[in-house]
Amino acid sequence: MSAETSDLTKVDSAVSGLSSSPTEEKKGHRRASSSAAGVYNINDLEKEGKELQIAKETQKLNWKLNTSPATLDDKETLKKFLTTPPVKKIDLHFPLGLEVTARNLKGVTIKDALDAIHKQFKKKADDELELPVLAGFEWDKEESWTRLIVHQKKEGAPSSGGKKKNKKDTYDD
Repeated sequence: MSAETSDLTKVDSAVSGLSSSPTEEKKGHRRASSSAAGVYNINDLEKEGKELQIAKETQKLNWKLNTSPATLDDKETLKKFLTTPPVKKIDLHFPLGLEVTARNLKGVTIKDALDAIHKQFKKKADDELELPVLAGFEWDKEESWTRLIVHQKKEGAPSSGGKKKNKKDTYDD
């Protein structure tokens, strides 16, 4: 047992000559590695005056706020960044005052935004929601640089209309 305790003293930070608080150094290093290259803090973009562009695909999703984003057919769209340049977090503001935050250290994707919204609405029934379908997002730098305004609509566009037309075209060939 005495041999084990003597081994431990060799590993002790005071014996090996390290500073008394190595945790401070590690914190800074860990933060730098957890964020992906090219992903910005929204506050830094505001200081630099860099404009945000929102992915246009969000307007075509016709997604109901109280359904899981996993139910959407277009999985590739969900993987795309919500904004260009990509940001670590962004606030999503609803016209009635509700605000949710979407976060992802590797860059907020459309799925991250939909997940944050879904978390707020998943317990609501369809008839409880006045405007149950996502119409898209708007960035108004005059009002707030760090948040997007969420637009909603009554109903999604009928998605079956385009599919029927394509099937008809294939039969004619």
